[in-house]
Parts: sequence; C-alpha cells; structure tokens
Amino acid sequence: MPQQPLRFLRKSGPWLIAAAFFLFCINMTALREPALLQQGFVIALMVCAFGMLLSAFARPATALVVSGGLFLGLNFLSVMKLRYLDSPLMPADFIYYARSSLLETLRHYPHLWLLTLGVCVVTPLALWAVWRFDRRLLAQQSPRRAWTMRLGGVAVWAFAFWICLLPNGPFAEVHAKNVWEKLSDDAQITNFFVNFSDSDIRLPALGDDAQAEQDWGSTASGEPAAEPRSPESYPDIVQVLEESTFNPSNFTQCNIPECRVAMFKPDVRTRATGPMRVHTFGGGTWVSEFATLTGMPQDIFGPGGMYAPYVLAPHVQDSLPRQLQRLGYLTVAIYPTNGSFLNGRNAYKAYGFDQFYDAGQLGLEEWEETDKQMFDAAKRVYDKVKKPGQPVFVMILTLAQHGPHDTDPLSALPPPFNKGVLKGLPTRESINFNTYLSNLHNSDAAMHGLEHDFLDRPQPTVLVHFGDHQPSFSGLIKDMPRTWPEGLSSYKDYLTYYMIKSNFQGAALPKYPMLDIALLPSMVLQAADLPTDPYFSAAISLRTRCNGLYTDCAQPGLVKSYHAWIFNRLHVYE
Repeated sequence: MPQQPLRFLRKSGPWLIAAAFFLFCINMTALREPALLQQGFVIALMVCAFGMLLSAFARPATALVVSGGLFLGLNFLSVMKLRYLDSPLMPADFIYYARSSLLETLRHYPHLWLLTLGVCVVTPLALWAVWRFDRRLLAQQSPRRAWTMRLGGVAVWAFAFWICLLPNGPFAEVHAKNVWEKLSDDAQITNFFVNFSDSDIRLPALGDDAQAEQDWGSTASGEPAAEPRSPESYPDIVQVLEESTFNPSNFTQCNIPECRVAMFKPDVRTRATGPMRVHTFGGGTWVSEFATLTGMPQDIFGPGGMYAPYVLAPHVQDSLPRQLQRLGYLTVAIYPTNGSFLNGRNAYKAYGFDQFYDAGQLGLEEWEETDKQMFDAAKRVYDKVKKPGQPVFVMILTLAQHGPHDTDPLSALPPPFNKGVLKGLPTRESINFNTYLSNLHNSDAAMHGLEHDFLDRPQPTVLVHFGDHQPSFSGLIKDMPRTWPEGLSSYKDYLTYYMIKSNFQGAALPKYPMLDIALLPSMVLQAADLPTDPYFSAAISLRTRCNGLYTDCAQPGLVKSYHAWIFNRLHVYE
C-alpha cells in the first residue's frame, strides 16, 4: 500500500513540480502587468508557448519549465535593463544591443558577471534533471504518427501565438497605446511582444524613377561652397537639442516679461530663426534626434519609425555628421544619460559620430543635469579634442525641461515663479507652466554662457539650438489657448522653435513661416557655407520648392519624387 503513493510521486512528481513552477512564472510575469487585459494577453502567450514546446518535446514537465522559464527570464531581463539602463526591453535589443554593447554593459556592472555565470551553470543542470525524470508522451505511437502529431501540434499552437500578436486580433486593445506610453508604462512583457508589430518599417510612397531624375537630377553632383576654401577654415558647429522647449510667448495668457526670454529673440548674430514643425508631442526626443541628424522625419517609415534608434539608425547611409566627417570634421556627441539609454551610443555611432560622451563619462548625474552643466561639460570636451586645422561638430542633448512639470508644489519654485506669475490659470496648469518658465530662465542664462564661450571668439563658429517637442503638462497643454498666424494653428501641438547664429558674416538664409525639423540639417550646412553632397543638395532643393515644409508640402507628388530619388538613386537608407 505505501508503494502506491511513492509510485504516484515518482511518476507525477516532476510534472507536479513543473506545473507549480509554471504557475509561479505566471504570477511573476503575467500577473505583474498593470491591466487585466495585459495579464490575459501574457497568459495566452505563455499557454501557446507551452503548447508549442509540449508538441515539440512530447514531455510535459520539460515544456512547462522551459516555457515558464523563458517568460520568467524575459521578465528578469526587462527588469534589469530598466533598472540599470533606464529603458524597456525590446526585441531589437537581441539584435543591436546584445551584438554590440552587451559585454561593455556587463563590464560596468561586475556583479552581473557572477549572475550570468550562475545562470549559465545552473540552468543546463536543472533542465537535464527535468528531462531525465520527465514522462514521455506518444511513446506508444509509431514514430511516423508521433512526429506527425508533434509537428501538427507545433503548427497549431504557433498559429494561435501569431493570432494573439496581431494588432487587430483578439488583443487589439493592448496595441492601442501610443509609443511613449508603451515605452514608459509598467507593462514590460506586454510591450515587448507588442513591439514586434510596432517595429515594422515600410518606406514611404515612391514616385516614378524617371520623374525623380527629371525633378532632382540637377542636384546629383552636389553643390560647392559659395566661397571655395580649405577644411582648415571651416567653422566649428555647436548644435543643441533643447528637450521639451518651446517659445511660450504665443500662449494667450503668457503675456508677461517672464515669457519673453533672450534665447528666442534674434540679434545681430542671428542667421535664421522661427517656428519649427516637429513630428512628436509630449515625448519621443529620440525621433527629433533622428530627424535633425539624418534629414528624414521618422513618420515617413510608418509606426515603427518611432523606434528610430533601434530600427532605423543602423540602416542610415547618409546624415549631417557623416557629411561633416567627409569634410574633415571631428564629430562629438554630449549625452545627458547613460549611453545605453534607448540605444543612444549605438545610434549615434550609426549616425556618424566619432566620439560619444555620456553622463557617467562627463561626471554628471544623469537625468538631473542643468543646461549650464551640460554646456560646461561640452566646453571641457571641446577644449580637449580641438586640434588646430580641424573643425569640430558638437551635438549637445539637454534634459533640463524633461517632464513631468507638476511633481513639486508651486512654493518649491524660486521667486518669482513660486507665486504664480501667470494670473487666471487653474492650479494644475499654473504649476506646470510656472515650473516650465522657471526652468526656461535657467536655460536662457546657460545659453547666454554658451554663446559667450563659442561666439565671443575669433574662431568661426555656427551655433544652433532648437526645441525637440512640446511637453504635455500631464495632458493639459493641448487645451491651453495660444495665438499663431493663419496657417499654423493646425500645427499648434507640433511647433517649437529653431535658432541659428554665427560669429561671422555669411550668405543670407531663407525665412519660412514654418521649417520642418528634418530640413534643419540642410540649413546648418548652408549657415556654415559648406559643400553639400547629392543628398543634402536635394534636401535644400526640396526645402526651397516646398517653402520649408517636408511631408506637409503643398506638392505631394514632388515629395514622392524626392523619396524615389533619395531611396532608389542615392540609397540613403538600406
């Protein structure tokens, strides 16, 4: 009699332990997703994965342990990446990140080496033990019938897995969030799998190649500088992406002196300035980086373009930094976070930067740097790398205006912003706007110092700064009234500013009612009076013919022709 329970435990024990482990994995992964639908989505995927592995192995305990372990491992990697690198796990990480910067990251976190070693040793032993004591299914079937059933089972469960991942399938609602929500919420496993469809890249509609030749053939040889000169005399270029920064004076209630700061006002050094049309709102700085460095807005590539540093950057074949490299420039990036955040270091290398300095290398506290700290760090790097006869391009990314803007009470702000300088605003709007204005005045003072460092000197220099997108003010900013000239009000949520200055006389630059951010690189090259390759020559021609616009050009056929030219003829993206 006692032998019967022992026989049952011997036969079913491994399966029961494996089932308990699988339920543990569900609890640690699927049930940690914030919404019920997201939990159901991950559970469905886990069940489908179990079905595929059960069909493949024909061993239930092994299938339970491996399927549960895969999701548990995925969750662990997601938590570790978010903790150490400040960005969510994405499918692209297993291609770009693991291939290029995994060892570098582990070198910065030595204790992860021990963890990796432990996993590599323990996991094979555990899997061997489960396999050894697992029961075999279909053992009584003929080999041919068994293999038919196993392959058929894999196909059925794989099809079910695929159905669950369809954006318009049974879990369509989990795909409905915008990209920023997917990159910033706590549904790490859900977002990982949703990203498979979101990362699909498709080229925009292309015109006829013959028409493209007719429209853009005159730009095929590039354009020389207005005044021929040697690379030794080329100006340095300092470009600043002011995160979440816009000119507040167009907001109806922002009619006080604190709303009008010097960094938005033209002066004797200003070569070009005005409203700039961006392609993201409330977040997504990385796509503005992509546009202002490559000359292409991310949205022409479809929804997957929002993941530009992962899926677009590796395929870029021409860019502003690359053109400057060809002209003899040293290209340097100054970054305010860990270089691995949103694949930054790898993306900037693909864009064409020779050197990349992140917050750790600059001795700064990431996410907490003021503009002055970033500009001082950039000047230190510049002084270190600058060599006689070699021009330098410095790209600086700031984060001083990164949201949210309502985490601290009004009383925590410095005077006069602690008393609410804008009258008549509701409390929530007032906290957001006053925090923004307080930070803006700090940025304005820092920009004055940057101009002093780089423009108050004999070395010819072009200084560019621009806002990459508007902050959302926790969703409130869209309803705040503002005043724009006729024709721009429909773009009110996608307008920031750009400013181009130099400390030398140059040819007059055109003025546009609104400049697309993707056309800013061609303006920079013109401001520096540099030769342009066929790609940027075509971009200048597009800017001229579309009056500063790109995807909003009044001649959509011309844009299709342009895309045919740059993609089919110039191969700027492959």
